[in-house]
Amino acid sequence: MLRWRGPEISVRTQSTLRRYGLIETYQDDSQICLHRLQALNAQNPDTELAYALSELSYVEGKIADRDGRSSDAMNYYGIALTTSYRYLFGNQLGEVRNQYDPQFRAVCDLYNESLEDLLRLLCAENRLRPGQTYTIQTANQKFVIRAEMRGAWQEDEFDHYEFVSDYDIKTLNNRHTTYGLGVPLIAVRKPRGEGHPEEKYYPEGLSYAVTALLRCSTEPSKGRGGTGTTGGLANVGDLASVQQVSHTASQANEFGAADENVVCVLEFFDPLRANQIQLANDWVPLETDLTTPLAFFLDSEEYRKRDRATEGLLDPDDAQEKRGLYMLEPYDPNRIPVLMVHGLWSSPLTWMDMFNDLRSFPEIRERYQFWFYLYPSGQPFWISATQLRGDLFAMRQTFDPAGQDRAIDHTVLVGHSMGGLVSRMQTIDSGDDFWNLVSDKPKEKLRGPPQDIHKLVSSLEFRPNQSVGRVITIGTPHRGSNLANTTTRWLAGKVIKLPRMAVSTSTRLTRANPGFFRDTRLLTEANAVDSLAPDSPIFPVMLRAKRSSHVKYHNIIGVLDDPPLLAGRHHRGDGVVEYSSATMEDTQSELVVDATHTKLHMTGKAIFEVRRILLDHLEEVDSEDRLAWAPQSSTPLMSDGASGMITDVAPNLSGGRPSVYQLMSSPPSESSRR
Repeated sequence: MLRWRGPEISVRTQSTLRRYGLIETYQDDSQICLHRLQALNAQNPDTELAYALSELSYVEGKIADRDGRSSDAMNYYGIALTTSYRYLFGNQLGEVRNQYDPQFRAVCDLYNESLEDLLRLLCAENRLRPGQTYTIQTANQKFVIRAEMRGAWQEDEFDHYEFVSDYDIKTLNNRHTTYGLGVPLIAVRKPRGEGHPEEKYYPEGLSYAVTALLRCSTEPSKGRGGTGTTGGLANVGDLASVQQVSHTASQANEFGAADENVVCVLEFFDPLRANQIQLANDWVPLETDLTTPLAFFLDSEEYRKRDRATEGLLDPDDAQEKRGLYMLEPYDPNRIPVLMVHGLWSSPLTWMDMFNDLRSFPEIRERYQFWFYLYPSGQPFWISATQLRGDLFAMRQTFDPAGQDRAIDHTVLVGHSMGGLVSRMQTIDSGDDFWNLVSDKPKEKLRGPPQDIHKLVSSLEFRPNQSVGRVITIGTPHRGSNLANTTTRWLAGKVIKLPRMAVSTSTRLTRANPGFFRDTRLLTEANAVDSLAPDSPIFPVMLRAKRSSHVKYHNIIGVLDDPPLLAGRHHRGDGVVEYSSATMEDTQSELVVDATHTKLHMTGKAIFEVRRILLDHLEEVDSEDRLAWAPQSSTPLMSDGASGMITDVAPNLSGGRPSVYQLMSSPPSESSRR
């Protein structure tokens, strides 16, 4: 339909025009042809006429758009949209439309393309604001468009929208889409400002996947709205003319109902919550794209400022201000958190392929939410583990201070390399074993500022986090790595800056307590590379530490079929971590993958294994949940009224949020809006 010469009607539409004696009229004056086609469509419930009217209107809209006549273009796109909507869902064509006819899919494409082009014009005028109502007034027809949110977002949460079709993906391996109705958008989030403590968990410049869909109905007209042959696009509540819409009207309106107003609801759906909706009596898949909005965010300047792996390695102090938990989607009390923890000389960027692929599985995204931990990887991993423990506590105090969100109590940690050690330390009971590494004297006798004593003692004392239910370690050196040899440790000592606060705290306490510590190197000299050395005294303590009885462990290990020469002829591992260091006896499962250390967690086998583990976790959680809640004679259902969504209100995790949106066949009344 879009040729190099410009937009053209299809052969099938040309045939319809010939059938009704309109082909010469179209060649002489497309406007007159359009008006006569509208009149015929109003009188005859014919799919061919409806398709021809929709396509011809779209073509005229593209021509007007190309010529800079945006008001005319909006009008034509509106006709194409509502006509194609009636073709797909209207009762008049219910008995004659054929879903096996290629024309049916062509009408779906017309609907999507008309909606996208209309949204582009609205965006250009900064008129795409959820929670507001607009009208497009013509000589004998009024379009009323209400913009509504369908998700966990607030109406004022987005700064602006971008169109998925404008971007190509270069930062991620796979692109995950679904095909149906609607326009996939990139919604760039707007920070909510001071007074919202949860804001620190959402990176600046964060973007979400959104699908826009327009559904239409008619309501009796209370009088002609408009005079003459011009009208305006205006916000209801301020009906002053904003923009002139040129239109020569026919006596019959675009929909064959001269005394009706067209009411449309422009809805913004969260594809993470649902990828199909119910329109009239039909289940309709949404057109979605989960990957492009993620890639858009990863390419943003704001993200690149935070994602500096080398800075986190070489200068832990400077990286501390960016340290913390980050969420790339709205917090959901009903979905289980999966926290991904990067390794040495890395950042959350390393998880994006796994995150992108896992979200492509509906059974995963409906039940899980993914979080990421950013920390200075140049500091000893036990310090990072201490900070993660505090950051997890602060997160729960922010989002769930009463401890009522049961999904958090089943949190899954996924750690790559050193991140696996940081994760595993959240589940062990060290007793006094770490403390005994540095002193044989009771910690109660330590003298100094209380805050210094607390910092030191807390970094050498671990208790299981009861909210963690499962830990997946990937390429993790549970017994250290030979990469941390004499040479690399010497080099690391030259280039890695130790955390000033940790060093100064330890230095003050060692000076204030002469002879108290048997070995101060762990306190004042160790960096991340030192902490990973096989001879580090930390590893034996970790290996013999008590583990939380309710936590299950899983392991993914890299073993190269053809190891590099630098690794040695007898190397059995991923080039960095030996198999003998990575394997653990207390794991529920172990998968060996032929991959290098830095790519192990990005392989399809590793990602699919994590999916398998997450599904096993769900099965166990649901089994516990069924035992915890006695069966009910019937499950109450509750509708929110405005959207027609049916929500299971039974208190169980397995239901979570509904996986589909059930929508009323006609838009809600003004009084039932959210």
